[in-house]
Amino acid sequence: MAILFIVPAMVAAFCAMILALVLRGVVGRMSRKKAVGFFHPYTNDGGGGERVLWCAVRAIQEEIPDLDCLVYTGDHDATPQSLAARAVDRFGVTLLSPVKVVHLDKRKWIEETTYPHFTMIGQSLGSMYLAWEALCKLSPLYYFDTSGYAFTYPLARLFGCKVICYTHYPTISTDMLSRVSQRSQMYNNDASIAKSVWLSRCKMIYYTFFSWLYGIVGSCTHLAMVNSSWTKSHIEKLWGVSDRIKRVYPPCDTSGLQVLPSKRPAEIPVIISVAQFRPEKAHGLQLEAFSVAVKRLDSSLPKPRLQFVGSCRNKSDKERLQILKDKAIELNVNEQVEFHKNITYRNLVGLLGAAVAGIHSMTDEHFGISVVEYMAAGAIPIAHNSAGPKMDIVLDEDGEQTGFLACTVEEYADAILRVIRMPQTERLTMAAAAKRRAMRFSEQRFYDDFKSAVSPIICHTSR
Repeated sequence: MAILFIVPAMVAAFCAMILALVLRGVVGRMSRKKAVGFFHPYTNDGGGGERVLWCAVRAIQEEIPDLDCLVYTGDHDATPQSLAARAVDRFGVTLLSPVKVVHLDKRKWIEETTYPHFTMIGQSLGSMYLAWEALCKLSPLYYFDTSGYAFTYPLARLFGCKVICYTHYPTISTDMLSRVSQRSQMYNNDASIAKSVWLSRCKMIYYTFFSWLYGIVGSCTHLAMVNSSWTKSHIEKLWGVSDRIKRVYPPCDTSGLQVLPSKRPAEIPVIISVAQFRPEKAHGLQLEAFSVAVKRLDSSLPKPRLQFVGSCRNKSDKERLQILKDKAIELNVNEQVEFHKNITYRNLVGLLGAAVAGIHSMTDEHFGISVVEYMAAGAIPIAHNSAGPKMDIVLDEDGEQTGFLACTVEEYADAILRVIRMPQTERLTMAAAAKRRAMRFSEQRFYDDFKSAVSPIICHTSR
């Protein structure tokens, strides 16, 4: 008998929740502000995504000056003035006017630590909760996601927003499905699952279901800009809205770095690694390759120096950085390795200007802004032989080689040694070709392509 009362009560509660959601969306539609709301919960991550954010804001301010720009952020110390200063100090981007800030209190619901298991679906649903908070606080005409939270798009449409996104990489891809199917161990497929047939099959079901959901929510965007050929091919396949997808290469500071002289101090060859201290960046592989290269180096040549440069977003990143420092000691290369955490853009430029090579090791890096920065600065890139670096960046320019691609520790070590042993004239020739190649990914190219992509939506509906 109790079931006769419980089931109707549950149905009634669910219907009430849906009704409340619809009503709140209607209220949000009626109170929309003439603004572009950038959903970017972490405005201090220091990576390529943050550079895209500030360049996108700048582009909107240039194109439509009377349209307010606001940023939804979970950083409670963020102010319009501090964010404008950060855009200049960290990325060299000067905003035409400070952005408005909408502070979010529920960011913990998108933290990976909140979901020890089923992290993707947990963070995705958590992003909807966070976006609900954001849109209830202020509903803009245009909802612009610059962090890859596709599950927020249907909600933004419910609030009557035009939805635009800049997608750096798909939340799930066919490559991820392939690795689980092949039971390959990686940072997002741990050993316990890779070794078990049953667990791998369960994860395949989970991933397949998630990719289906991801395709549905992604198709709710009015415009999807993607940062590379690799990302474009995956998003087209997953979202099925190829007519709304535009490839817009991310903004790289090629002009500011191009002026750096290609000649470098010969006493100690410096190899630089620029990346956030995140697991997928595979810093450990770089350290191991550097150690192998140092051991195989001719005694007549000077020992190189490896400089790790990156930002720490949270406690987990700081712990990874400490593990890396401990590993340098374990490999007995700590005297040749430096660590630079959360440095200013000016200091980064100084380090890039002294490096003979730049190393990158993330598998399936969607694009690889750091690789372009190496090339623009005159440092020979040694990048992972996959995705963005392979398909878009480290390609021959005018028939001349622009860098090296590698996968394994041995391949990276070989590339490091080739750069160190390279005669200066040969290195300068390759560096010059790399500089020319990098010009294809300039900030100005981003501004031009970005404005061309968004103008049909924003200019048409804002007037």
